[in-house]
Parts: sequence; structure tokens; C-alpha cells
Amino acid sequence: MRRLTVLGTCGAWPEAGRSASGFLLEYDGFRLVLDLGYATFPRLLEHCADGNVDAVVITHEHPDHCADLSPLCRARYFAQERGARLPLYCTPGVVARVQAMEPTEDLLDVFDVHTLPSSHRVGPFRLDAALLPHHVPHAGVRLTAPGLTLAYSGDAGADPALARLAAGADLFIAGATLQGPSADGGDHRLMSAVEAGTWAARSGAERLLLTHFWPGSDRTRSIADARSRFPGEVIAAEEGMVLSFQDRGGAPRPAP
Repeated sequence: MRRLTVLGTCGAWPEAGRSASGFLLEYDGFRLVLDLGYATFPRLLEHCADGNVDAVVITHEHPDHCADLSPLCRARYFAQERGARLPLYCTPGVVARVQAMEPTEDLLDVFDVHTLPSSHRVGPFRLDAALLPHHVPHAGVRLTAPGLTLAYSGDAGADPALARLAAGADLFIAGATLQGPSADGGDHRLMSAVEAGTWAARSGAERLLLTHFWPGSDRTRSIADARSRFPGEVIAAEEGMVLSFQDRGGAPRPAP
């Protein structure tokens, strides 16, 4: 089984009934989490009892991307059988930010920490990462396994590195925090849906999954903005959405 489950889609803070950034990627029994922002851990538990995953990747230290590392830590720390430390791939600052919420439980008792950006072998995946513009150190991520390439921009601004990270990807998950033609004249450390579409087209990605919507945003408009620049399929992420991947060719399709 090869599929991506959306745990959360909001940037900054979660709207009612939603969660902040988070995804669960499953590949032939290997389970990898991409970001764990506010309110994503309860959704993860719907798919992985006791937070039983194989690896975690966190793009940066903002709490809408890493806060729910804290309940994952507690669930594993107090488990009847804790087992081996869980590989955690993250930028500098993530562990210290989450540890500040844990006055008694040491995250390093639970997680085996590897610093991004760098390249790693993570189960069946090759993980490649690159620094992208943001308010704090931020890593964009590319995950490659036989028949599947997935890229994730996280919460970063537009940057030429996106063309390499998402080159030929079966699925490009891109932040679409801003709306309008571009971030010109605004904050270049965040990305608009237009820019997400632009870089999806330049990278030759197969499909574009928009996420990290500012609370209250019109997601229909974000889809239209991205489609103005990207000729492929554009999807707005929704909590609980599942995309499955065909065994041959790696092209994602909505799961039944």
C-alpha cells in the first residue's frame, strides 16, 4: 500500500474542525510523517495506534509544523514497550522548541535526531533536503523510492531550489499561504498559490497538492490561482483526504 493521508492543512493556527500542517506517507508498510502541527496527533492516531510510525520529518520549528511532536513523544515515552528511538529528521531548533514544552521527558530518549538539510536513507526512501526562505531555518524535502517521488515545500517562500526538489515529482505538496498574483511587495518568506503553480510547472511535477492555507482563506480561489500557472491537476488538501499511488509509474490518484 502506497498512499498519502492529509492530517492537517492550516497555516498559523487551525480553523474549527481542522488541524495545522501534517501528512502521513505510507509505502509498503513503512510509515513516515511529514510535519506534526497543532491537532495533527489525534488524526495520526486514527491511522497509527499509539503513534507507531517509522520516521518523522519536520521542516522547521514553527509550532504549526512541530507542536504535536510533544504528544507523540509522550505516547512513546510512556508506552509499555518504548522500543528503539524513532528517527527524527529536522532543522536545528525543532528539538529545543518542543523540549520547552516537556519539563520532565527528554525528547532524546524517544527520538534519534538527524539534522536537515542533508541527504539520508530513510527506510525505502532517499530523503534530500534544501534550505528554503522562511522566518527560521527551513528545509524543503524530496522523498524518492521505487515508483514514487514526492516533494514538499513546507511553509517556505518561492525559491529556485523548488525546481530541483520537485523535478519530475509524482506529487508536489506546496504551501499556498498567500493569495493574489504573487508575494511581490509582501513577505517573500511565504508562498502564494500562483507561485506554487509556477514552480510546479517549472519542475515538471505530475500533480500539485496545495496546503498551508491561512485560516479563512477561500480555497477555491487558491485552486484557480494555481491553475492559472500549472496545466496539471491541482488539488486543495483537506483533512482526512487520501491519495493513493499506483504501483507502476508512481502517479497519485484519489483513493476510493
